[in-house]
Amino acid sequence: MKNTLTSAVCAVALLSAGAAIAEPKAEVLHWWTSGGEAKSVAVLQKEFSDNGGTWTDMPVAGGGGDSAMSALRARVLSGNAPTAVQLKGPAIQEWHEEGVLADISSVAEAEGWAEVLPSSIAGHMKCEGTWCAAPVNVHRVDWIWANADVLEANDIQMPNTWDEFNAAAEKLQAAGIIPLAHGGQAWQDATVFEAVALGILGPDGFRKAFVELDEDTLTSDKMKAVFDQVRIMRGFVDPNFPGRDWNLATAMVMNGEAAFQIMGDWAKGEFLAAGKTPGEDFLCASVPGEGFLYNVDSFAMFDVDGEDSKAGQELLAKLIVGPSFQKVFNLNKGSIPVRTDVPLDEFDSCAHLSAQDMAASGESGALLPSYAHGMALRGAQSGAITDVVTSHFNSDMSSDEAVKQLAAAIANSL
Repeated sequence: MKNTLTSAVCAVALLSAGAAIAEPKAEVLHWWTSGGEAKSVAVLQKEFSDNGGTWTDMPVAGGGGDSAMSALRARVLSGNAPTAVQLKGPAIQEWHEEGVLADISSVAEAEGWAEVLPSSIAGHMKCEGTWCAAPVNVHRVDWIWANADVLEANDIQMPNTWDEFNAAAEKLQAAGIIPLAHGGQAWQDATVFEAVALGILGPDGFRKAFVELDEDTLTSDKMKAVFDQVRIMRGFVDPNFPGRDWNLATAMVMNGEAAFQIMGDWAKGEFLAAGKTPGEDFLCASVPGEGFLYNVDSFAMFDVDGEDSKAGQELLAKLIVGPSFQKVFNLNKGSIPVRTDVPLDEFDSCAHLSAQDMAASGESGALLPSYAHGMALRGAQSGAITDVVTSHFNSDMSSDEAVKQLAAAIANSL
């Protein structure tokens, strides 16, 4: 009897020890597949591995993440959700409402996330009061990138107004240079559109239109002016743009084939990965106008079985918001740390400008979520806007007709 009891106690002890030392593992679904992005995600993989974790990579190509979301839905419907998924904005809450996200509040509270994250961004990471996602970075969307040599050779300065941009583009076009590098994908059309909208509508107008969905703003003369400017810019794009990936458009600026690109600062990650230096090889500036459009990458943890997977989620969440990863990852990605306490000594001039503008915009109320990148609206509403934007960009649709379709599309999506 004694031997039987001793054996049972030993067995329980071994089981407890096994549970306590469950090896963290994580299957991670993301869409970081371009040069700068792949280099960045490799940083997280290495840190996860260095801390005893086993990482299974599940990259799904497509800069806007649409393909990744289709893959995710198929996995969830089959009852085989990944451990962690790159999600952002209201999509996080949408998945929470489906009852498939895990609660990582224990990690967030132990690591003091509430004290180091901007409150507006922290709000995106919570689901009914609990923490359900870990923020990785802050991307600024409303950037203009330029080839420094092309601008200097043509005696052009970075534009401060849309009229200056148009004049510079006409001059470049006359010199045989593509003024605006662009990829004909819906999310890229939306990126250009919302950058123009911020500049013309101003922060308050942008918020009314693309956060509050105010019909008067959506159908205003200023919104018609936004579509007018986008129509002008369509004329500065080369005829081979349909279907082009964003990073290939960035490469056009890099090699001097094109002068400008309007794209978030993940484009800077491509420049840096190619060994280019800001201020020398390429230039950065916010689009004409006031305000700051943010796009925050984050990872949501899905309900999974197994102590090893749960341990992987906890380790992943801890590392993602940790100071070390925040610095190294964002140096590679082109973004800035989401933590407010990470020193920027090693960051470049574009990152410093981004951090300064974010702080100033936060104080003035001009820090705004990007609609085009899934931060401001749920999928149905943002998709309705983008459908109109893309239809306008790829046709002869008038601005009057565009604002009518915009209001109607949003009304039908609610």
